[in-house]
Amino acid sequence: MIRALLKNHPYKLTLLWALIIFGLCSTPGRFIPTTSWLELLSFDKWVHASVFFILVTLSVLAVVVHHQKNYTIVLFCCLAIAYGGLLEIMQAKVFSERSGDWLDFIANSFGCLTALALHKKSLKLLLK
Repeated sequence: MIRALLKNHPYKLTLLWALIIFGLCSTPGRFIPTTSWLELLSFDKWVHASVFFILVTLSVLAVVVHHQKNYTIVLFCCLAIAYGGLLEIMQAKVFSERSGDWLDFIANSFGCLTALALHKKSLKLLLK
């Protein structure tokens, strides 16, 4: 069922995931659990990387399922990196009780680039 959903609606899933990321990033700070900065240093960055890894992986899946050009994969990766940067700027300037963080942007970008580097292996797992 999940594979059928991934194959039949990859763009919708990509958009939904991007909206989920937006919702999480725009949540006021008072609603986010607090932990010590040492815990956030490791766990928070892995969450950022994982969320953007999934975003790019869904984008790659959409490109492959719809038989688009390979350069579109790189374009989506670049757009995801820009999206991560824009969200960090919005956290610093727009969203209440949030602050932008360069390290979060780096983690977002790391997740995007990792997904790009591993996209062939990811597709094999998703499209078996």
